[in-house]
Order: sequence, then C-alpha cells, then structure tokens
Amino acid sequence: MEGAPTERRPPFRFSARARVDVSDTDMFGIVYYGRFLPYFDGAVIAYRRHIGVDLVGPPSHRLVVRHAQIDYRESARFDDVLEVFVRVTHIGRTSHRVAYRVERLGPGEPVHMADGEIVFVGLDERRRPTPVPEEVRARILAFERASVEVR
Repeated sequence: MEGAPTERRPPFRFSARARVDVSDTDMFGIVYYGRFLPYFDGAVIAYRRHIGVDLVGPPSHRLVVRHAQIDYRESARFDDVLEVFVRVTHIGRTSHRVAYRVERLGPGEPVHMADGEIVFVGLDERRRPTPVPEEVRARILAFERASVEVR
C-alpha cells in the first residue's frame, strides 16, 4: 500500500490507497468486515515509512495491538478504490492511538465507508510495556503538528 501526505480530509494529514481484491470479498463481491483491519495495517505501515520510524517498532519497543475498533457505515465491494486516512491522536508513556477513516473513491464525491481506532503498545523482549522511544515520539509530533494529545 502506497501513501502520501494529504490536506484533503483534515485533521488527517496522511492517507494510503488500496483496491479491493477478490480475496477480500464474499461470494456477492462485498468486503468481509474483518478485511478492514488489514487496510488499516497497510495504511499505518505506509505512515510509519513516510515519517521514518521502524515499521513494527524498534527491538526494545515492538508494537502490539491492545485495542481495535471499527464503525462500519457502507459496504465496500470488489474492485473499489479505498482511501484510508491515518493520524496519531494520542501518545502515552508506552502506547499511541491511531485513528482511521476509510472512503471509497470513484465518480462523484468520495463515500465515507468506515472509521476506526487502534491502540498500539510497545513491548520489550520479555513482553513488558516500554516507553515510546523519544525519536519516535518526536517524529510523530513533528508530522502531526499540534493535533496529538501527549501524556
């Protein structure tokens, strides 16, 4: 999934695009609800790549999902082009929260498909929470500007 900065949907400052593949759908060509999480994963990986941080977290702060939430608004279908907007909304001591918005692109106005949120926690090799590395924190804050809640 390729992504780039955008000003199209504030407060989101980054988005990535994906095309719905046949393997994402049921026999009626509608996207299986669980496939939205891989779209989120692809978009956040593109985001991390863009801001120059380790894609899965540095060895002392490997990222795991603590919480995931999705609110579905419309069904996506085979061959739809989806734009997945990504932003970090909160950085805590050991975690950060990422918000998502999915829109279907095509003729006319984009269609709002879903919203989501994932909380990532960094763990060390013993699987204990570790502080967000200062370099990661600084890069996120520099990209997001003042729109991140910091604790």
